[in-house]
Amino acid sequence: PVKTFNMVSHIRYATRGAVRLENVHPFQREMWGISWCFAHNGDVSYFDRNIFAGNDADCPTNTPKVNELNRSCVKIPWIGKSIGVEDTGERYYNPIGKTDSEAMFCSLLNALRARFDTLPSLPVLHAAIASLCNEVVALDSQYDGTTIFNFLLGCGPHIQFAYSWPGSREGSKVWNGLHYLVREPPFGSAHLSDCDYSINFASVTKDDDRVAVIATSPLTDDEDWVEVKKGQLILFDDGLPHLAPDDCFEAELREHGLESDAVPRNPQLAVDMRRYQLRKEFFQGAAI
Repeated sequence: PVKTFNMVSHIRYATRGAVRLENVHPFQREMWGISWCFAHNGDVSYFDRNIFAGNDADCPTNTPKVNELNRSCVKIPWIGKSIGVEDTGERYYNPIGKTDSEAMFCSLLNALRARFDTLPSLPVLHAAIASLCNEVVALDSQYDGTTIFNFLLGCGPHIQFAYSWPGSREGSKVWNGLHYLVREPPFGSAHLSDCDYSINFASVTKDDDRVAVIATSPLTDDEDWVEVKKGQLILFDDGLPHLAPDDCFEAELREHGLESDAVPRNPQLAVDMRRYQLRKEFFQGAAI
């Protein structure tokens, strides 16, 4: 069995990019000495290479918009204005495959890398990622079609973000969103929604276990799944959802914040806590 605090898996239905190994989710990169992984379900035209190819000044001007030369030399779109970083032309992270998903992941990391030179606290990171998600949705609105932008973003051994901008593809009745549930004591049985199979979690767990499960649609038909709201970013840690930036301090106090030997932590966690105006008793309990 696989044992981990933080796992992402993905079954791909190829809509952008061929069925090739380099287009398989989740995608992984190193940033700040930390492993980041990304899995996406949806369509975001702003990051479709067939659409943005040919719009970059570095590409030959006499090249047809979507021919192969143009597709190979064009830079991926820049995001970051929402968190105060302008496009300097550098693209430290670049996609290997041809999916809009990997291009989004690289653009997200490029923006965060440009914004922070020390490791941000989890509330600050939550706020930055939420702003970038809003920026992507706004940029994608200029294209025809429905923006569908659901992702899981793992960073390090403990933390996983989930974001949902749900929708259905044209001509499809399938709703692409995100749902989650938290399993904790007392554990019981659960029945899968797509086949006649049940498992008694009490027989395979311990009294101090807790796990959050996130999926496109509910995996079981006898548990209380919660649909992630449109435009909502949730940080999951230790089997618990944290819905707002100030909630994320609880993960920091469990010592599950970003850790790296390559990049120093921001020493001003107490300043961040005061900025988010945490309730007095919570702040006092932090021993800061």
